[in-house]
Amino acid sequence: MALPNTNIVQNAGLAVKRIRFFYALLIVIVALFGVRLFYVQVIRYDHYKNAALSDQLKEYQIPATRGIIEAHDGNQIVPIVLNQKLYTLFVDPTLVKNPQKVASAVAQIVGGHSDDYLSDIKTKNTRYVILAKRLTPAQSDKIMALQYPGLGTEEQDYRTYAQGQLGAQLLGFVNDEGVGKYGVEQALNQELKGTPGQLKAITDVRGVPLAASKDNIEQPAKAGNNVVLTINMGIQAQMEKILQDEAQKTKSKLLSAVIMDPNTGQIKAMANYPTYDPAHYQNVDDPSVFQDAAVSNAIEPGSIMKTLTTSAALDLGAVQPDTTFYDPAHWVVDGFNITDIEEDGGARQQSIASTLALSLNTGATWMLMQMGGGQISDKGNAAWYNYLHNKFQLGKPTNIEAGYESEGVVPKPNPNAPAIDLTYAETSFGQALQVTALQMAAALSSVVNGGTYYQPTLVDQTIDANGNVATNKPKVVANHVVSSKTGQELIPLMQNVVAHYRDTGFSYMNFDSHYLVGGKTGTAQIAEPGGAYYPDKFNGTYLGFVGGSSKPQYVIAVFNNQPTVDGYAGSRAGQPVFADLAHMLINDGYATPKQ
Repeated sequence: MALPNTNIVQNAGLAVKRIRFFYALLIVIVALFGVRLFYVQVIRYDHYKNAALSDQLKEYQIPATRGIIEAHDGNQIVPIVLNQKLYTLFVDPTLVKNPQKVASAVAQIVGGHSDDYLSDIKTKNTRYVILAKRLTPAQSDKIMALQYPGLGTEEQDYRTYAQGQLGAQLLGFVNDEGVGKYGVEQALNQELKGTPGQLKAITDVRGVPLAASKDNIEQPAKAGNNVVLTINMGIQAQMEKILQDEAQKTKSKLLSAVIMDPNTGQIKAMANYPTYDPAHYQNVDDPSVFQDAAVSNAIEPGSIMKTLTTSAALDLGAVQPDTTFYDPAHWVVDGFNITDIEEDGGARQQSIASTLALSLNTGATWMLMQMGGGQISDKGNAAWYNYLHNKFQLGKPTNIEAGYESEGVVPKPNPNAPAIDLTYAETSFGQALQVTALQMAAALSSVVNGGTYYQPTLVDQTIDANGNVATNKPKVVANHVVSSKTGQELIPLMQNVVAHYRDTGFSYMNFDSHYLVGGKTGTAQIAEPGGAYYPDKFNGTYLGFVGGSSKPQYVIAVFNNQPTVDGYAGSRAGQPVFADLAHMLINDGYATPKQ
């Protein structure tokens, strides 16, 4: 019997071992793939799904519609500020295949030079670059028709002004980033702007959202509130025309005025000249014109302050409406002379009425002395400060719905401060402190309405996205500012001032006897940077009221900055503006006559 070949047996054994080894290796490899597949598809499913979608999943913010602004026009409420649908052109640089081609196409549709767009399209490390703003719907359609990957437009609201530049400074404007600047737009930006929505969308290769994708996640935008202002558009329009005419006539640097309802705090008109067109705010060279100076420009008001000095002295019982006193025509306070103008007649017997009619600085100083027991004292200064700051709210913001409000400056009655008695004597006739036209209107309102300080307001109603209306009720800041008796005593004293000017040659101060008209002029020296006063620079101010019953219906404050006039700035540049406004309120039926 033949024996098996040893080599063949050995070779066969080796072959079997190799097969088994490769088989085992294959099993191991398959097992590794299986484990890896399990790891990827099960354990790390969410991670790799998100990674796979990262190039297709985009996040978009859905702009909210900004609330519109309206105002009263007779018995109607009409829009002042509306929204216009325009478009922002953007690009995702990571999706652009041919930047030069895209830049050229954009330049042909939007205008400009293609090189300017090209540099933006090539921006690194970003997926969102704005190429242009304020595209028309037609331009947007042309851009989208290109179907270039990464290039798109998004709708955005831009403000449009139904009444032109009416109320520009009290309204403010909305910048290209959708942020309210100045005026009501700034103060109520949160209410007006609404809440943007959010969209996470699966997109195609061009970056266009696939609306039908079940993976889209959308949070709807919530529109901002609409606002109805207290402004009477008829009064506002005429005020702006009056201010323009008077500013040009007197070559004023700045002219501001406020008309307030003293019994609610509502502003019926507020304007300044010069002004601007809010539809083209970007063309303005001097940004100071954006400011609502009636709210933001605090100055030394001059003798209109004597109305408040008189109110405080009457309210404290330091004087009576018929009080008379000997006026020496000058007082020496802290080594400085306080005097009156020569036309006031020199040393003689005077009264509370003549102090206001003749605008006696010495008379105002004398009333401050009476508040202190007969001389300027810490007691009198503290009492006067209490009225200025705590009752009349000067040196504090009124919190009106306007951007950049100035709180003004009222010096504290620190007994150790240098020349504090002189400072307080000067405040009694409107120097050495700073206030705004709005603050003075609100302060006088609190006297003539019987003692209630209402917060000045520009907002009558707000209307939310669901149509719910919230009416802004008058907000009382302080009660018992003065007694109702004090208010009733001040009113005829201010009427007497108007009669004085009428009888001394200012014929335009003649008013129908069926109406209640009172006021006070102010001529304020302008302070130099070093602390002294310019000898030839003055502001002309006026503070008054108009009505048809025992309570005034309107309080008017006028600030005319550095007018060029012959005579005193108060009577020549402040008073004529008041007269024009008062006659307008009467002649056009806004004021109600006595029955």
